[in-house]
Amino acid sequence: MEPMVLITNLTFLTSLGFILWRPRGMNEAIPATIGAMIIIFIGSVTFQDLGEIVSTVTDAAITILATIVMAIVLESFGFFHWVAEKLAALAKGSGVRLFWYVNLLSFLMTLFFNNDGSILITTPILVMLLNNMGLKNHQKIPYLLSGALIATASSAPIGVSNIVNLIALKIVDMDLYLHTAMMFFPATIGLLFLAWLLFLRFKKHLPKKVPINVTGLTLPSYHPLKPEVMQHSSNKERTKLMRNILIFVFAVRCSLFVASYFNIPISIMAIIGSVVLLGWRWAKLNTSPTDMLKKTPWYIILFAFSMYVIIYGLNNIGLTDVLIQIIEPLMSGSLLLASILMGSLMSILSNIFNNHPALMVGTLTLTNMDLSPLELKVAYLASVIGSDMGSLLFPIGTLATLMWMHIIRKGGIKFSWWHYIKVTLIIIPIATIFTLVVLYFWVSWIFTGALQ
Repeated sequence: MEPMVLITNLTFLTSLGFILWRPRGMNEAIPATIGAMIIIFIGSVTFQDLGEIVSTVTDAAITILATIVMAIVLESFGFFHWVAEKLAALAKGSGVRLFWYVNLLSFLMTLFFNNDGSILITTPILVMLLNNMGLKNHQKIPYLLSGALIATASSAPIGVSNIVNLIALKIVDMDLYLHTAMMFFPATIGLLFLAWLLFLRFKKHLPKKVPINVTGLTLPSYHPLKPEVMQHSSNKERTKLMRNILIFVFAVRCSLFVASYFNIPISIMAIIGSVVLLGWRWAKLNTSPTDMLKKTPWYIILFAFSMYVIIYGLNNIGLTDVLIQIIEPLMSGSLLLASILMGSLMSILSNIFNNHPALMVGTLTLTNMDLSPLELKVAYLASVIGSDMGSLLFPIGTLATLMWMHIIRKGGIKFSWWHYIKVTLIIIPIATIFTLVVLYFWVSWIFTGALQ
């Protein structure tokens, strides 16, 4: 093996190991950046390649950053605290109803923000709510685990909910509008099926009754977005404010798809939305936007860029060529086979290497294969399903799941990897295959003629 190939592979594995391990809470951008610097130094990625990498990553990273800023601003308004109260009220004392509302909240949080943000924001809120209700440890798990799985898998319906999905969209030259048109229905049906399987699995553990009165909720100290200002206005005024905020966030989300349709960088609309919301907060709470310089996780841009540099290095040394030789003969011109094959492959790679590098490698592989436009899009969408849903088989499959495990342990919830795998070992493969089959039938029915 040539020295460059050996060093590139070792750099990838070492960087990934530190990203997943994160000793002493190390920021994942640190090992990714060091790995990228090594890859550039040894020549696996040239300076010419860096220009293409910057153009591929920048729009996606800025969009996700702007979305996170919006989430931080919303919590300044006490929005998520308000959501927790409404969640308990809507349950009306039913443990089963609470289960479905928790899953709906997790789905919507990812849809309107992103999967990592959904985990970071909602998990501490759910821990707070369940603790306040006085539930036992085994009664909390169905709500917390199902919420985490749904939140992470909900990246699939729209590409804007996950930074790696946005980067992959750029690689395959597919706009957000078409991605959603082809993916939203099958992925949402798959999520409903996943939620139903989780309900069947947890049904006997759900409490029949839960307390209705959850006043006096206090967010835990480790919650990343503790409200700066709690609302002391009347319930009617507070509800009106939160409703208006929801309408605005929904409008911003829709604007991303409009921008994509007209070939406008979606990051522009995301930035405009976050700036307007910052101005709204300044006027309402007298809080200057300068605090965002400290609160915004700027490292996301560095992390995304560095990871793609490493993956691009793997591509340049021939990894994707090996995958092409294995996968391309198996496609056989069948959309169903392409969907199941690529979805299953990404599921396996994600659970071995994590879904971020897995989807990037898979997407680069697809772009170098001799596929028709329709085959390429189906194979790519199947890869997204595998990396967003199939990756949930083991906790290592996604960074969001690892963060979730860390958060619930800080919240005093006893839960191990073995407990996690006992739930996901059967449910995740069944739900993933089901979603891949639905994707095939949906695309065959609606898009075959238009995209051939």
